[in-house]
Amino acid sequence: MISVQNRLPLSSGNRWCLFLVIALLAAACSPKLQPVQQPVKKETEKPVAKNPQADKIGVKPAGPKVSTISLLLPFELQHLAPGASYSSVSLKEADIALGYYRGFKLALDSLTGQGYNFKLQIFDSGDEKAQAHSLAYNPAIRSSDLIVGPVFPDGVKAFASVYTNARQPIVSPLSPSSPAAYKNPQLITIIPPLEYHAWAAAKYINNQVNPETVFILKSGYSDENEYILPFKKAIDSLSKKHIKIVMLTVIHGQLNSLLPQLSTTGKNVFVVPATDQHFLMATLKALDTLSSSYPVTVFGHPNWKNYSFLKTELLQRLNTHITSAEYVNYKAGNTLAFMRQYRDAYHVEPTLYAIKGFDEGLYFGAMLATDNLKNITNNDFNGLHNDFQLQKKAGTGWVNTHVNVYKYANFELKKVE
Repeated sequence: MISVQNRLPLSSGNRWCLFLVIALLAAACSPKLQPVQQPVKKETEKPVAKNPQADKIGVKPAGPKVSTISLLLPFELQHLAPGASYSSVSLKEADIALGYYRGFKLALDSLTGQGYNFKLQIFDSGDEKAQAHSLAYNPAIRSSDLIVGPVFPDGVKAFASVYTNARQPIVSPLSPSSPAAYKNPQLITIIPPLEYHAWAAAKYINNQVNPETVFILKSGYSDENEYILPFKKAIDSLSKKHIKIVMLTVIHGQLNSLLPQLSTTGKNVFVVPATDQHFLMATLKALDTLSSSYPVTVFGHPNWKNYSFLKTELLQRLNTHITSAEYVNYKAGNTLAFMRQYRDAYHVEPTLYAIKGFDEGLYFGAMLATDNLKNITNNDFNGLHNDFQLQKKAGTGWVNTHVNVYKYANFELKKVE
């Protein structure tokens, strides 16, 4: 799972700032988005207006209604002031903001080409709690039809704690943090929190692997409980406690205490929710040695796909599965069409945040324009980076619960569910 804290490579500073200023000026001066030359196309090579996914989310020619959307993104514009400069951290955050904004606007441009009207307002959240808190009182934001942002957990918490309009949803666009921390009934959490990854892994293990025992290998860090507790709850519920859970805190890769419980013929399933490099290197090496005598299947943390120190050859030998809510198939026709459109519009390659912005802009723009925003639990969406299946949770708003399961095979990740 790539959380919003994970950063992408940057553009050069001067060129980046130039694009940023131009983009913001263009947004500020255009109350109605203009259609792009060629709307984004799907695999059928038909215009977006006619693709099946657009029809599925209710896209139809519209009247003169104008939908106002406010984006609260960490552009960190104070660093453009005379004598100021971007730090490496603030520049990375601004790069996230610019990529997301571009993707989101490209989606609205596509919808505008179908006859819808949008007013897109851009606000700099600055990645500061005080700034997010202040924006919650901004009349222009309060009068908008949809609020997207802030991006980072502290900013979301600061904004959502103040802004409690019962009729206006707030989208948390990039953070996988649990909405329970915000306690805002109008919040829409679009990146599935870790607990839904745990449930997805448990469901796959119960339905497809069906082992007698699951071994949970812990490093001892308390944050692993965010995965372990919902995973155990899910396994107990789905298997009606027929699958036994054995937990072991592993020290220096020592797994000898488990040998009497392992099967030489059946499936030995190991769940490893750790992210610490030293622990993973030692533990996975021990599992690799173990696999020469016992059948081993590993289920890892969703962040594993981002770790270069984990070699694909090793993960494949261990029959490793991971969950993901943001895996892009760059060979798919609709992804290739989006990338061409993005290059034509901005003359740069799209980042993952641009892809997320496009998916979320297309989905929420269509829901807003067709007055379906109140019915998002009945309107699923198949995006480029993930699908959206939103469920209403009492007191914490709506949460996207869709998570895929992948397996390492032929030296790449293959979707298995």
